[in-house]
Amino acid sequence: MLTIIDRYIFKYLLATFAFVVLILTAVITVIDITEKMEKFSYHHLKLGTILEYYGGFIPWIMGYLTPITVFIAVIYVTSRLAGHSEIIAMYSSGMSFWRLLVPYMVVSMVIGGISFCLNGWVIPKATRVRLDFEMKYINSPRYMDDENIHFQIAPNLYMYIQRYNNTINKGYNVSLDQFKGNELIEKLIAESVEWDTIKNRWTLYNWKITKVNNLFSDSMKLKPSQLTQSGNKLDSVLAITPQDFEEQDRSFDGMTIPELKAEVAKKKSRGMTGFKVYEIENQIRYAAPFSTFVLVFLGATVSSRKSRGGTGLQIAIGFVLAFIFIIFFQLSNTFAQAGEINPAVAAWIPNVTFTFISSFINYLLLK
Repeated sequence: MLTIIDRYIFKYLLATFAFVVLILTAVITVIDITEKMEKFSYHHLKLGTILEYYGGFIPWIMGYLTPITVFIAVIYVTSRLAGHSEIIAMYSSGMSFWRLLVPYMVVSMVIGGISFCLNGWVIPKATRVRLDFEMKYINSPRYMDDENIHFQIAPNLYMYIQRYNNTINKGYNVSLDQFKGNELIEKLIAESVEWDTIKNRWTLYNWKITKVNNLFSDSMKLKPSQLTQSGNKLDSVLAITPQDFEEQDRSFDGMTIPELKAEVAKKKSRGMTGFKVYEIENQIRYAAPFSTFVLVFLGATVSSRKSRGGTGLQIAIGFVLAFIFIIFFQLSNTFAQAGEINPAVAAWIPNVTFTFISSFINYLLLK
């Protein structure tokens, strides 16, 4: 059960955290409005449209700021308590450092739990609004006229497109290769392929199939006995869409946890590559709330001791360690995307490592 002191620290921490989040969010929002004002004016956007955008922008930036703002709040509150000798008074009454941490951990549970729910389900939906708005009004339309695209669309089935244009969803000089082990057993070539928005399928033009087997005969209604066949136009049932060719930048930011899991399952079932980023993001959604505990523990550890020279050095060390933690978090994700680290390990190793570092610092300070 929380004591009066626990409730005092709990309210102090939450109030400070809320204040820091609101102030930083307000500052960043004002800066963002200033930067985008010319775009708003150029497109003659109504106030309701702009407010809808910031209804998605503000939750996203608040979620993004949560880890560092929690740390700042803990540093501020704890150093104030230490500077006013309140922590010394608590220790004199028989309270240990670990008992002092109880309200801090309760705050971590509250903020971490809310953060998990928001980042897992609420903020991704708001992010979709933000990304759609930026794509339509802020960023230049993304024109893709890429060359030499290799794409795996199913187990042992690979597509090659010499050039693809996303504005008309059309590819040129197309090849579909079916393998059995390392052996090429079927090949389809076409002069072009285009997405039919009415039928929601691809249409091949000036196509030719060599060594046809059941895969193509089932989807294209050809006779298995025909080893070679060609034509001018052919509708193809392939389990891909134009969005699969053009992965949007950080599209996983707009996905909820169930959607991330479904995307990973879909890509794995097709034998496709490129699902690592979704696995990593899914693991981060679970690991990120725990980072709140790590940063709270680190902040309380480095700022709870009062010294004659002040707590400035300890707080500075805490901030350095916090930024190292964030950089470490980003680096581990980069290595995971490169396939060098398991996604679960990449998401959790920063938390585990800095828990031990914080414990070691606490041990040194308690000596």
